[in-house]
Amino acid sequence: MAASPKRIITVEQGEELALRLRKLFNAESTEVHHAPSVDHVLDQFELESYDVLLTTSSNFHSGRMDGIELLEIIAAKSPRTQILFLVEPNRIREAIAALKAGSYQYAKLPVSDDELRLLVEAAIENQPTYGQNLLLRRRRKRVMFEKMIGRDSSMQEVFRQIRQAATTDMPVLLSGETGTGKDLVARAIHEQGKRKGGPFVAVNLGALPPDLVASELFGHEKGAFTSADAQRKGHFECAHEGTVFLDEIGTIGEKVQVSLLRVIEQKKFHRLGGRQTLKTNARIIAATNADLSEAVAAGTFREDLYYRLDVFRIRLPKLAQRLGDVPLLVHEFVKRFSRSFKKSIKGVSPECIHLLESYNWPGNVRELKNVVQRAVLVCNGEMVLPAHLPPRFRPDRREREKVSFEVGASLDSVEKQMIQRTLAATKNNRKRAAELLGISRRALYNRLEKHGIGTRKSQRQEGSAVEP
Repeated sequence: MAASPKRIITVEQGEELALRLRKLFNAESTEVHHAPSVDHVLDQFELESYDVLLTTSSNFHSGRMDGIELLEIIAAKSPRTQILFLVEPNRIREAIAALKAGSYQYAKLPVSDDELRLLVEAAIENQPTYGQNLLLRRRRKRVMFEKMIGRDSSMQEVFRQIRQAATTDMPVLLSGETGTGKDLVARAIHEQGKRKGGPFVAVNLGALPPDLVASELFGHEKGAFTSADAQRKGHFECAHEGTVFLDEIGTIGEKVQVSLLRVIEQKKFHRLGGRQTLKTNARIIAATNADLSEAVAAGTFREDLYYRLDVFRIRLPKLAQRLGDVPLLVHEFVKRFSRSFKKSIKGVSPECIHLLESYNWPGNVRELKNVVQRAVLVCNGEMVLPAHLPPRFRPDRREREKVSFEVGASLDSVEKQMIQRTLAATKNNRKRAAELLGISRRALYNRLEKHGIGTRKSQRQEGSAVEP
């Protein structure tokens, strides 16, 4: 197999240096790219990796970004890139500063073609064998996990916890707002564990009338109550050797709580109206969108049951806490509903994406799914546009965006959300985002890496948890 071509990028207002390099090197073995100023270099590195970056001192100040800062970022984030600095004789101090910032070598101008060729060849020959381009937008592989896909660090942590929970049989408590995908997490734990060959039984306790909850969970004998005209197995009996997922666990009454506690402790129960003691080996995964500790304090939820359920807690983030995943979810849903409605929609307009990114999503992923479903349904062309969104998303109907934080929120979470919102407001213009945040572009990149915040434009390759 032929080796991949080496990639060189020059930084210059014109293209004289790039043209010289294209004449010196075979196009099949070497690609030469061009950035008109230092401001454009990082944009290029977000799209491609380069073996050599070559700039001159005259072009070192060709943009608003500081040249030394640029070299420091490239040296730190793309260590395999060799930096060559060509300097005018009266600007040697800049060459020394460039070396300290991470340049591989400098040479005095003018440089002959032979010397230029040798400089580039030596840089490639001595190129380090380690270090990925951490600026590369597509460097993060698309991570698929069961029916979920995720990029944001908060979702990556959820995936890690799912793998941990799947190795045991202990009860798991899922907490998070409505629409965050708790049912998907529960099923993923089941499918990742040794019980995947058994049944997975999901029960939405909040949707059941209070007087029917016990019958649904534990079953009943014929004649147990007025309408019980036949024996019926309950969910725990049906889920033997599998998993029972109890959604909205905080809604059940005290009597059912007592019975559930017995099931957890002894693996035993009775059908309503029955005397026979039945056994179950079903694993229990519970979910809540409320704070069960507050229910315990209020006396509406048994403390002993709470601690039995809260053995392994997984907290699901709100969609507003991972806004970078919105475009990825949008494209996933567009593909899904295009197939469902037999349409040939090929994409979503940038303006539409921006409107969706700027929304707070109180209904989380489920709300986003419904919005995209409606948009696909009313779209008659090949592109989803702002006009296809509900009225609350129209530009002329939107109020000026405000960001609010709960008292007690950590500084890290506040900083992360501010960066995500600012990137969304600037349509992922990192230069403008850094200006609005009052920090340097280098500081912004450090914070993006710290918080695991990805980019918006690599929508086709990365994603987040998806509601079915």
